[in-house]
Amino acid sequence: MKLPRPRAPRLPRTRAGQRRLVQAVMGACVLALLPATWMYVVAGDRLRTVADVPRTEVAVVFGAGLWDGEPSPYLAHRLDAAARLYRAGRIEVVLVTGDNSREDYDEPDAMRAYLTGHGVPDARIVSDYAGFDTWDSCVRAKKIFGVDRAVLISQGFHIRRAVALCEEAGVESYGVGVDARHDVTWYYGGSREILAAGKALLDAVIEPDPRFLGPKEPGIARALASRDR
Repeated sequence: MKLPRPRAPRLPRTRAGQRRLVQAVMGACVLALLPATWMYVVAGDRLRTVADVPRTEVAVVFGAGLWDGEPSPYLAHRLDAAARLYRAGRIEVVLVTGDNSREDYDEPDAMRAYLTGHGVPDARIVSDYAGFDTWDSCVRAKKIFGVDRAVLISQGFHIRRAVALCEEAGVESYGVGVDARHDVTWYYGGSREILAAGKALLDAVIEPDPRFLGPKEPGIARALASRDR
């Protein structure tokens, strides 16, 4: 049995109908661009480099996946930047935030091991095991770990969203976007940001609680106190 061919959509024939169609298309474009515009406005003057980021007590490194239990190349680049900032005396504590929702997957501990192997003392590293996404990490940095000001470290395609969300969560933020090779992962990450921007704006408006909040933790204060010993 031969299936009927789908009909092409009919365009409005009247001027009023055509005008409404154009207005609808323009409205859809504005809505699609709104989240990205919001991120660029909020993070516009907050982006820095490893060389010129203001001296700040805390740096936040967001998880970016593990390969065979080790930081992925993208995550390693973020951690390298944090280690450089620490060695240069521009930060004093690193908050590593990532996913530890399964026993066999532990981003924060892998990040800690990498940093200690690159010259950051273990006492200056604090782990957030419930940083399941960027919003959760930002809210937990503020509410659980008491971070009021921080340097955020991520890839360039993600750093504006991180800054915008942490600012919304109450953390005065500066973003350092590390370099990355433009491979398949980079293009995937950039494309993913189009959808992630919409979720980020919703998070900023609705301000949902993180998947796991829990009690306050003194890790940052303890790590800062260790500098005086």
